[in-house]
Amino acid sequence: MSTREVCLLIGQRGEVLWCDVSDNPTLLPDSRERWEAIWRLRAELTEVAHSHPEGPLGFSSEDETTMEALTLALGRAPRFTVVAPGGTVARVGGRDVLVTPEPWWAAPLREASGMRPSPMALA
Repeated sequence: MSTREVCLLIGQRGEVLWCDVSDNPTLLPDSRERWEAIWRLRAELTEVAHSHPEGPLGFSSEDETTMEALTLALGRAPRFTVVAPGGTVARVGGRDVLVTPEPWWAAPLREASGMRPSPMALA
């Protein structure tokens, strides 16, 4: 299986509200469907997570502009998370922090992205 970026919209109880899959390992192009899902689910949306199947364990410059746009559109900042081969990182209070333990959906997100399990998941 080839690698690809995957996006999840996460709700207040940690449930996956919506999923979007790219055909590219380093890019998740903007889509009208995703923006419509974000707007439709805005009351329940607490986290926007996506994969970086080939790294990095951090946010790209494109991620930064998308996070800024989402924060402006929603009038609040949901938690933003990246799942990469080496772990999971989230933007919390303006800082990037390593997420341990990882949320339940990190392993299925890795699998859908074509990544190997995280070393943290195996520990």
